[in-house]
Amino acid sequence: MISSYEIIPKKGLGDLTFGMDMEKVVSVLGEPEEVDNFEGDEELNAVLLHYQDKGFSVFFEGLTRQVVAGIETDHSDATLFGEKVIGMTEKEAIDLMTKNGVPDFDKDIEEGETRLSFEEIMVDFYLRDGKVAFVNWDVIVDEEGNIADF
Repeated sequence: MISSYEIIPKKGLGDLTFGMDMEKVVSVLGEPEEVDNFEGDEELNAVLLHYQDKGFSVFFEGLTRQVVAGIETDHSDATLFGEKVIGMTEKEAIDLMTKNGVPDFDKDIEEGETRLSFEEIMVDFYLRDGKVAFVNWDVIVDEEGNIADF
């Protein structure tokens, strides 16, 4: 069970932390509603577990040991730096990041969706109709399932 929907860059979501193995995640959260496998590429051995009823998905990477490498949420209670982020405007999201020491970002617009990428802490905001619809954040994982420093 997730105790909070606090987005913690470079750490995780509440008590769901980067580096946890899949067995541990499933034992804590239960079976996901949907699973996507990205196998076949020697460079990428990834699995995505969708927990729609809980409002997030968990991305696993690693060749020898798969661990939590990324999380995405659209949960209305998701907070970052103490503020709810789902539904924020673009300006509010940029202001939140700037006042918390992360002013640099890239902006991409594709098929009616805007992505604000804050590479320094590997956080992306996805906006639809001018409001944050979901947030994705991750870490870099090597083939052995170790989190790289960044």
